[in-house]
Amino acid sequence: MKALMMTRVGEPEVLQLQQVDEPVIRQPSEVKIKLYAAGVNPIDTKIRRGGLLQGDRFPVILGCDGAGEVVEVGASVSRYKPGDKVWFCHGGLGLEQGNYAPVNVVDERWLATMPSNASYIEAAAAPLVLITAWGALYNRGRLQAGQTVLIHGGAGGVGHVAIQLAKLRGARVITTVSSSEKEQFVRNLGADEVIIYPTEDTLERLLALTLGRGADLVFDTVGRDVFLPSITMTAHFGTLVSILDPGVFDFQEARMRNLSIAFELMLTPMLRNLSEARDEQVAILQRCAEYMLAGQLVIEVSEVFSLAEGLGAHAIIEAGHTQGKIVLTI
Repeated sequence: MKALMMTRVGEPEVLQLQQVDEPVIRQPSEVKIKLYAAGVNPIDTKIRRGGLLQGDRFPVILGCDGAGEVVEVGASVSRYKPGDKVWFCHGGLGLEQGNYAPVNVVDERWLATMPSNASYIEAAAAPLVLITAWGALYNRGRLQAGQTVLIHGGAGGVGHVAIQLAKLRGARVITTVSSSEKEQFVRNLGADEVIIYPTEDTLERLLALTLGRGADLVFDTVGRDVFLPSITMTAHFGTLVSILDPGVFDFQEARMRNLSIAFELMLTPMLRNLSEARDEQVAILQRCAEYMLAGQLVIEVSEVFSLAEGLGAHAIIEAGHTQGKIVLTI
């Protein structure tokens, strides 16, 4: 089969379409999947540059998110049969094969049944961002109905599903975006208030919207430049959750506010082989499938590339300000 291979650490050009042996079932609990689409995430670009990369043998196949059809099952597989449509987040970190390929083999434990109203493209776009947003808001952030949440970068991959999950929990959602076009996009997703950060003072506007209190929960999907000012955007006794490393910072104001500060790295269960935590992630996908079937959760895919065009997808993600998700078709 021809797969998009990471030949070494470096720029997008290190991604090359190469012939490689098709994976085969080796364990009785494994499932062979014909992949139709693979999600492209910012973490893929960071792994390509060497961050969180497991092992040092090249070439490797990137791509954590995949969606496809079961074509073969191991002797002990009980949950799936040939013809079933599945979506999942597995591999792509350097040791186990990722999903920038026509075929993958995955243990049935890490698969979930695709929502029947989703295309392969939509399904492949979703797992990592859904698990991330769910973990950040519901598990780390303990979001409750009636609370106010500030979601930075609401038009992005994680941000746009976070808005919807927060509304499903009954929260008031304030979000930041970079343009008036994105403002309309996030309002259509359910955002109650939108701050266009290039032209508005985010803290000033937030305080005006919350009568000087700040948000009960602030969700940083951007990084250090947003994380640090978010401390003063979080209400006293509130929670600040980030999906990125903020680096070294002064805790004084966070301590004075009695803030809870948490981090959401959904890859930790894969990186640390935490099987029970991975079971919980599969359960999240099953719950999200129910929301999607009910029309309460949608996945925005802004651009679709062929597998051979994967380096272009990486370049766009690294340029920033992507709306929704980018997907490779296979």
